[in-house]
Amino acid sequence: MGVDFSALRTLINRYCAGEENWVDSRTVYIGHKEPPPGADAFIQQRFPDNRVVSSKYTFWNFIPKNMFEQFRRVANFYFLIIFLVQLIIDTPTSPVTSGLPLFFVIIVTAIKQGYEDWLRHKADKAVNQCPVSVIQRGKKIKKESFRITVGDVVFVKEDETFACDLILLSSSRDDGTCFVTTASLDGESSHKTYYAVQDTKAFRTEEEVDSIHATIECEQPQPDLYKFVGRINIYMDNEAVARPLGSENVLLRGATLKNTEFIYAVAIYTGMETKMALNYQSKSQKRSAVEKSMNSYLVVYLCILISKALINTVLKYIWQADPNKDEPWYNERTEAQRQRHILIRAFTDFLAFMVLFNYIIPVSMYVTVEMQKFLGSYFIMWDDDMYDEELGEGAVVNTSDLNEELGQVEYVFTDKTGTLTENNMEFIECCVDGHVYVPDAICNGQVLSGAAAMDMIDTSPGPGGREREELFFRALCLCHTVQVKEEETVDGIKHGIHQGKSASFYISSSPDEVALVEGMKKLGFTYLRLKDGQMEILNREDEIERFELLEVLSFDSVRRRMSVIVRAASGDIFLFCKGADSSILPRVISGKVDEVKARVEHNAVEGLRTLCVAYRPLSPEQHQEVCRLLSGAKLALQDRDKRLSEAYELVEKDLILLGATAVEDRLQEQAADTIESLHKAGMKVWVLTGDKMETAAATCYASRLFRRNTQILELTTKRVEEQNLHDVLFDLSRTVLRHHGSMTRDNCSSLSNDCTDYGLIIDGATLSAVMRPPQEDLNSGSYKEIFLEICRNCSAVLCCRMAPLQKAQIVKMIKASKEHPITLAIGDGANDVSMILEAHVGIGIMGKEGRQAVRNSDYAIPKFKHLKKMLLVHGHYYYIRISELVQYFFYKNVCFIFPQFLYQFFCGFSQQPLYDTAYLTLYNISFTSLPILVYSLMEQHINMDILKKDPSLYKDVAKNSLLRWPTFIYWTVLGVYNAIVMFFGTYFLFDNTTFTSNGQRMTTNTQMMFGNWTFGTLVFTVLVFTVTFKLVLDTHYWTWINHFVIWGSLVFFVLFSLLWGGIIWPFLNYQRMYYVFMQMLSSGPAWLSIILLITASLLPDVVKKVIWRALWPTITERIQQVNAGSFHVLAFLHRFRAMKRFERAPASPCSDSLLDGVALTEA
Repeated sequence: MGVDFSALRTLINRYCAGEENWVDSRTVYIGHKEPPPGADAFIQQRFPDNRVVSSKYTFWNFIPKNMFEQFRRVANFYFLIIFLVQLIIDTPTSPVTSGLPLFFVIIVTAIKQGYEDWLRHKADKAVNQCPVSVIQRGKKIKKESFRITVGDVVFVKEDETFACDLILLSSSRDDGTCFVTTASLDGESSHKTYYAVQDTKAFRTEEEVDSIHATIECEQPQPDLYKFVGRINIYMDNEAVARPLGSENVLLRGATLKNTEFIYAVAIYTGMETKMALNYQSKSQKRSAVEKSMNSYLVVYLCILISKALINTVLKYIWQADPNKDEPWYNERTEAQRQRHILIRAFTDFLAFMVLFNYIIPVSMYVTVEMQKFLGSYFIMWDDDMYDEELGEGAVVNTSDLNEELGQVEYVFTDKTGTLTENNMEFIECCVDGHVYVPDAICNGQVLSGAAAMDMIDTSPGPGGREREELFFRALCLCHTVQVKEEETVDGIKHGIHQGKSASFYISSSPDEVALVEGMKKLGFTYLRLKDGQMEILNREDEIERFELLEVLSFDSVRRRMSVIVRAASGDIFLFCKGADSSILPRVISGKVDEVKARVEHNAVEGLRTLCVAYRPLSPEQHQEVCRLLSGAKLALQDRDKRLSEAYELVEKDLILLGATAVEDRLQEQAADTIESLHKAGMKVWVLTGDKMETAAATCYASRLFRRNTQILELTTKRVEEQNLHDVLFDLSRTVLRHHGSMTRDNCSSLSNDCTDYGLIIDGATLSAVMRPPQEDLNSGSYKEIFLEICRNCSAVLCCRMAPLQKAQIVKMIKASKEHPITLAIGDGANDVSMILEAHVGIGIMGKEGRQAVRNSDYAIPKFKHLKKMLLVHGHYYYIRISELVQYFFYKNVCFIFPQFLYQFFCGFSQQPLYDTAYLTLYNISFTSLPILVYSLMEQHINMDILKKDPSLYKDVAKNSLLRWPTFIYWTVLGVYNAIVMFFGTYFLFDNTTFTSNGQRMTTNTQMMFGNWTFGTLVFTVLVFTVTFKLVLDTHYWTWINHFVIWGSLVFFVLFSLLWGGIIWPFLNYQRMYYVFMQMLSSGPAWLSIILLITASLLPDVVKKVIWRALWPTITERIQQVNAGSFHVLAFLHRFRAMKRFERAPASPCSDSLLDGVALTEA
């Protein structure tokens, strides 16, 4: 008997092969009605309910799942193994000493993650239980949101949010349209128009909607918000009428109905299959350079730990080679111990030594770093300088794991429109057949500056020209997707009010379109409305002209143009098309191309955004052919986008050029100053934009990315057509390498404009050729390396005509280069998301192109100018703080555990601990943790005003300079030195001992009772005070919090020691610390010894700093001396400049700008 495995195969393909391989469709029965007899067979499909789950854990799986995730971290797993070893074998220290710090870290992390997940559960519950109106049996009933199923007909009122993905059936508007805002999806607050199915738009009551008999065939759920392919089969008299469905018919979950009284729609995707839920997928985890350094240091210390344990194990058995030492009279072995194999005994001893020395690995460092990053991120959000009054928003931190990476950026990749510019479009001019028209050029009878040489609208170009002029104005009034709002308020905000009367205003998803339509209004042609398929415009004679809208060929980033097909009142049919000049001009067969092209190039050089406008008259036969092409493409379920694109190519041809427009997108406030500061800080700035080369280049000059003496190198399609790519690349390579080392911006004074540097311009097509893997040409394999070499020697790079994927490829290429530089990408639109996710640090701008960039970024800021403070101040501080934190943790643990290693040489390698269990447990948790945490949150080694005034200080911390191996080795050697001083200083203090009358041993020079716990306690006391005072010496910025925590930690240690040794604790089976600390403090020489040992431990570090600052000071250290008032500011600057000249080094940008910063600090 054969078994049908098709269902199983379908499930495997669906859930295992991946969403991208799932190309099948689904059938949705509207109102759950079966199709009529003779239609397709009724197959009831199972779909998920409308429950949304954003939480990570459930009540039952929280503990196992969270524990699994936490113990995947190497450090946590390592300490778990150590803890288990302490439980299994007889170790010198209590399991509590390892278990308590480990479980403290685990529990704190679990509570934090559990609380965050509880908040997600709470939010899910609120969403899932929201009431929704559903039509059943001709009546409206209320359902909880999670009970909605695919096929339910939903009723939505104005200002309500869609509970699932819907197909619009009808609306309260006569034309079947509705207005929607998708701010929660892509951040775009503009009103978008969606269209009901033509055959159902007239059904506006519950009974009428319930009578609809139809099925929907559509693709399976896809995460792409802007793509949908489907068709609806409407059964009328048992005959099916098929209509295409596209993204213009789909209302997405999370969007909100606006300016429409109500709608009816059918659910097609529910729950976790909605497009909103499919976009929940988390971003890949980014790791900072500091975290990588921490892991490297951890490996080194793990090797040191193993070496220590191995050395002690070997020495123990060498020591025990003498039978008298192996088994003394006071420590005889049992028979079982004698029978154990020597290898088993050696391995057990090795593990015991590992446990004894395991504190050299600082488990608490990880929780301290997490707390520092989490708490430190609030300083960005609380920064008033990064708050924008216009938006009413400040900076947002989405990922605190990368705070210190802000201080390590070497490459900045920025978008242009909306990032460097305001994305606030203003219509400047239009050109019709070479005649230029400037709105409002004549004001109060006077011609404005720059307008005298232009043709105005009242200088009629003649009868034929006037006809073409009006056709151009009509084209711009018709070729758009602008909506007209006539009410006085939208979302509670008044618009379009003039002299107390309600007036229309325009809303659109594209600010360019609004600017063009408003520009036409100023020139005499006003777009009024779209009503019943008729577009109405008001001409100069105040006559209303009506055009029937037949087709809209929507804009897309590949075609870079859009078209409409309209029928005039006379019956003539026109196709009006507008788009980028590179997209329109190749399709033009007539018109004054040269004149228009010259004006377009002139405006592009001025930094204006340009569009070309063309038209094509269509005969009735041609229109029918166009309708057939478009209808066939729209009804296709497979490859609809491809077929539509092919149809558009066939329709948008044989165009007649009318003219061009110019719109200005102004440069953002302080954008030029920010870019200049980034350059002075040693960062290379690349602009990646989809704009044309001339427009982007003009913006780069205005923003000082390119300076007046920058030599521009072009790697563009035009040049590659003249020469082959191989020759162009090698020519550019020879040019930049000839001046390498002497002509780059980094070697130029910021105050001098005589230095020549290079700027590279490359377009998307050429970049594709450069990135293409070698196939035909054997030399092409090296193109990428040559291109990278050229870029390395250019101070700035402009990449124009870039697709979103190409932006990410550029970032990935730089990341993978041999230097592995730290990259930052900043943008404001959905097209910037790919590069934001690819870069080490992604920053979103809260702009007008939506919030997708903000949602996918690591940090979000209101304006580009805020990037300056984020990097030069916050990034600088974060890196300084966390680098000290990491090095200090390793240092204090070396100081802590190395005396334990030395002690084994004096106790016969018996694994006897030097410190009491309480001290072992609390050293990293209580005694030394808070001071370094507060330091890592509060430290400001230089005043922030100076950091902003002198960007060159950023170079002092670049390239992970404070966490390099020489610095790490210095801290480790310092820790070893301190440990030797503490141990042997205390040892010599105990050197001369005598016995008292009661048999106790006492030191002759201090009159202190001698014992191993007294010895360990004295070493531990010196240790705690030494490592704390080391932090005191490194602190430059003192607040009451620093004083409270540092001195409070020392007081807490003393009080704890007094309490711990002053009481006989009934729950302890030993009382070895009883009276030890108090008896130690009762000895005057012990106090003196503590002071001398602390001084001896810290003295070399102090001497080293003094010598280094005197002989080889960094710029940072010089400024610290100025702030400390060591000598006058002017004298400092004079000596600094003289020194620079003496060293024959390039002048530093810190000269004049530093004077202002220091003077400000002094004041």
